[in-house]
Amino acid sequence: MASDGARKQFWKRSNSKVPGSLLKATPKVPTTPVKAKRVSTFQEFESNTSDAWDAGEDDDELLAMAAESLNTEVVMETANRVLRNHSQRQERHKLQEAPGPEQKPKPLAEPHLVPSGDLRLVKSVSESHTSCPAESASDSVPLQRSQSLPHSATVALGGTSDSSTLGSSVLSEREAFRLDKFKQLLAGPNTDLEELRKLSWSGIPKPVRPITWKLLSGYLPANVDRRPATLQRKQKEYFAFIEHYYDSRNDEAHQDTYRQIHIDIPRMSPEALILQPKVTEIFERILFIWAIRHPASGYVQGINDLVTPFFVVFICEYIEQEDVDAADVSRVPADVLRNVEADTYWCMSKLLDGIQDNYTFAQPGIQMKVKMLEELVSRIDEQVHRHLEQHEVRYLQFAFRWMNNLLMREVPLRCTVRLWDTYQSEPEGFSRFHLYVCAAFLVRWRKEILEERDFQELLLFLQNLPTAQWGDEDISLLLAEAYRLKFAFADAPNHYKK
Repeated sequence: MASDGARKQFWKRSNSKVPGSLLKATPKVPTTPVKAKRVSTFQEFESNTSDAWDAGEDDDELLAMAAESLNTEVVMETANRVLRNHSQRQERHKLQEAPGPEQKPKPLAEPHLVPSGDLRLVKSVSESHTSCPAESASDSVPLQRSQSLPHSATVALGGTSDSSTLGSSVLSEREAFRLDKFKQLLAGPNTDLEELRKLSWSGIPKPVRPITWKLLSGYLPANVDRRPATLQRKQKEYFAFIEHYYDSRNDEAHQDTYRQIHIDIPRMSPEALILQPKVTEIFERILFIWAIRHPASGYVQGINDLVTPFFVVFICEYIEQEDVDAADVSRVPADVLRNVEADTYWCMSKLLDGIQDNYTFAQPGIQMKVKMLEELVSRIDEQVHRHLEQHEVRYLQFAFRWMNNLLMREVPLRCTVRLWDTYQSEPEGFSRFHLYVCAAFLVRWRKEILEERDFQELLLFLQNLPTAQWGDEDISLLLAEAYRLKFAFADAPNHYKK
């Protein structure tokens, strides 16, 4: 593993803008590098590190991710991946610009792309429509941008793009290489969980995601020989809870809890999956047993959403189709469904153990996190913060749901699964790192927020953000920006600590 000094040298040697870079790109001077001047305020720091969205290339943020706590081999792997992806894109654009005599160029599926070879992502969709002539004139080398929804926006849970023109051979080669690294790491007699976290930060391949989630959540032991016995014991223990507690759901003491669960489940998504009778019954049992066994909080709306990602990831092991949203669970053997149900219960319980104060009386954990988010945004982007204050929009009015549901209602399920890959790789990912993700998520929409001049329209926008077409690249950019904020605030003079 590289030392702290080596990591600092990595940033000093890099002349390209990457998200989270602490130094602006400067012309190379054949002299000894001068030590960067320490900034005295976060505003000064932010002005030197505001390139996270502008850097744009979907590969750049991967370099930033690799910069901390990663060895040389991982960094070189990421760099090679960047080069391969970039070369493939250049080839594709040459083919599009020079079609054959009997072949017409195919129109791109995305309506907002700038007709250029630059595929960088921007801060918002609207920036690709509204350009400022004055800004273009003042910049000697203006940054050309395309819209924020990448080609692979509709990515299935397995990470497979719906477009065959995106360099599928390169992507499959890259994914095969990463999958092989995961398999090698998981095949050992004792899995190195620290290495598994590092490898999982930038996403987990679908075939190994179930076992990786079970390991990272602490449900399964690192020792391979102990796993079968642990699974058998925990699954048996869960169904003992069912036998002991589930019949009490109609008792006077518990009927209100069960009724609320029964009401909330049909409101969940994806509807095609959740509304299947077998899935509904599974979710009812999981949520009721958890509520009975955790009387300090009981069942609270929002907990129900946290079941879905685990269930979807674990059931994907036994369903061939990529789009699990519409999968027919009735075809899955009953014993398999029982195991998936038990595994889902225990992994969800492990998650909730770390954020249970979000769901105790008056939900103090969420109240505190929303207040911390407000403080964080006021330091990151004072203009956005003041704009919200000026129009009397309170953070609780939109960010309460972000904390309560861990952004599950704000982004598609495929994005939630990708997000949770990283959350489970981060220390306190679902509590502390989620705060930085929410801050990055809010600032991501700064242009649209500042354009809204009406309280009702502004709040409506914040409660219905246009993320339906988001894919893995959007989440990767969001995570890169969140990582930058976390890294920056670790050394900021006025870091908000609780």
